[in-house]
Amino acid sequence: MNPSAIFAETLNVTFPVFAMVLLGVALKRLKWIDTAFINTSSALVFRGAMPTLLFLSLIDADMSQALIPSLMAYLALATVASFLLIWWWATRRVVVPEDRGVYVQAAFRGNGGIIGLALAGSMYGQFGLSAGSVLVATLIPLYNVLAVIVLAWYQPQAKTSWRSIGLKILKNPLILSVVAGLSFAASGLALPSWLHTSGEYFANMTLPLALISIGGTMSMTAIREASGVALGASLMKMVWMPTATVLIAWLAGFEGRELVLLFLFLGSPSAAASFVMARAMGGNARLAANTVAITTLASSVTITLGIFILQISGMAG
Repeated sequence: MNPSAIFAETLNVTFPVFAMVLLGVALKRLKWIDTAFINTSSALVFRGAMPTLLFLSLIDADMSQALIPSLMAYLALATVASFLLIWWWATRRVVVPEDRGVYVQAAFRGNGGIIGLALAGSMYGQFGLSAGSVLVATLIPLYNVLAVIVLAWYQPQAKTSWRSIGLKILKNPLILSVVAGLSFAASGLALPSWLHTSGEYFANMTLPLALISIGGTMSMTAIREASGVALGASLMKMVWMPTATVLIAWLAGFEGRELVLLFLFLGSPSAAASFVMARAMGGNARLAANTVAITTLASSVTITLGIFILQISGMAG
């Protein structure tokens, strides 16, 4: 297949996902959706629709293919290693101490649960959704714990209850749905056909609604006002860390679908949760918001180019 055909195929995977984000931007500007709608839809996705999607993806999956321990282990190690390297880098660069925690969180915490999962499903269908669901459950505890550690380090006045954090992780609807899905799949039971179909109707609105909500929260003002620190965090999140971790994964023997899934989750834009947590813990919420906006906008280019490079080089199989 020639390069132009490969690039066209890549756009067929990535453009539908990012088109929904841009649609969210347009709908917000047209005032067809507002902040109340975005808050309600985001809560619906997090508490109901996405857990349903993850659960059904797992019970319908061929678990011998979707559950890949080596991929889960590498993703976890790469996330922790990226976190430590970014923290070290923040202390060596011109990042004032009070902003370092926010910088580190924005540069390592990705939106794999929505962008990564949507792209995995777009690229690999049922396998992408199933394997991606397991990877989402791998990342959620790490993101929450590591983010609190670095934010609390630089905002010592913020009150941190590790018991509360642990309970939130254990009660996280996405983690509970993955545990329930894996348990149900292992039991050998089957959902009644009518219930499965109803669940699919509910689950099918997850990614469009989530992506539109992401677009609705994007701020062009935040992008225009972005500082050099926000741009640096964005480059770290979208370019340097995904490139390094995927290259190491390839040298370690990962290839094909596994390598692409790693790239999609490690190269996803900064999570909106990084802004929420930064604000809650007294950090520089504007820096977090700027980085989320920049990386979300830039990811349409960086992820498309990344997949194209992996395919044209033969690394993606």
